[in-house]
Amino acid sequence: MFLLDAEITGTREVASGMFVIAMRAPEIAAGVRAGQFVNLGWTRGPLLRRPFSVYRVDGETIEVVLKDVGAGTRELLAMSPGDRLSCLGPLGHGFDFETSSRTALLISGGLGVAPMPLAARDAKARGMRVTWVHGARSAEDLCRESDGDEVIWATDDGSRGVPGTAVAAAPFVGLVIACGPNRMLAAVDERWPDAHVAVETYMCCGTGVCLGCAVPLKRGGYDRACKEGPVYRAAEVDWSALPSHLHYDSVA
Repeated sequence: MFLLDAEITGTREVASGMFVIAMRAPEIAAGVRAGQFVNLGWTRGPLLRRPFSVYRVDGETIEVVLKDVGAGTRELLAMSPGDRLSCLGPLGHGFDFETSSRTALLISGGLGVAPMPLAARDAKARGMRVTWVHGARSAEDLCRESDGDEVIWATDDGSRGVPGTAVAAAPFVGLVIACGPNRMLAAVDERWPDAHVAVETYMCCGTGVCLGCAVPLKRGGYDRACKEGPVYRAAEVDWSALPSHLHYDSVA
């Protein structure tokens, strides 16, 4: 884990209202795994750092993806190249690609696209064939960037790709990796209980101290998403005890 003074190097829009921020963080870029995240803070920013999955790595640069949903993300998106962020990471337990499967199925919904480019990278590094299924409400909400040997689009309104959800559009193949709203991950659990899922929950310290990111488990008790998670076997999580989606504007 590193605490870096990370210089912003660029920002781009990848879907309607969805943006990628790139920053120079060489120590994190060298070792981050798919599913891990960074906690960002900035001068005159919110009291608590904000967690973001690492989206892509390019040399010494890492990227995060976000939407303008509250005061914190609005301040981030108002920054310019050359501005600096306090970047803590990599944090959390990432996806595990130690498997005999030769194929990987990536399923993402909305902002759940965040860890998928790195997941595709890590799966391909193990010689796996990658199918990526990405879903959103409409064509304009779909992330325009994708990676994989096969890409399947799904939209709730049928404006692009398969009408309906990403889970419904996904084939039954290989190791399943998923990230998106908790109601989507609960649906993943019904089809693939052994899937690896990145849980969506509120988070504060990012280091396991504050216990603000408790994940209810079916066996009883709780885990810390920032420490034992955010990646879990789908069947381990008590989805009925988690909110179906998060109100980001209360924390973003």
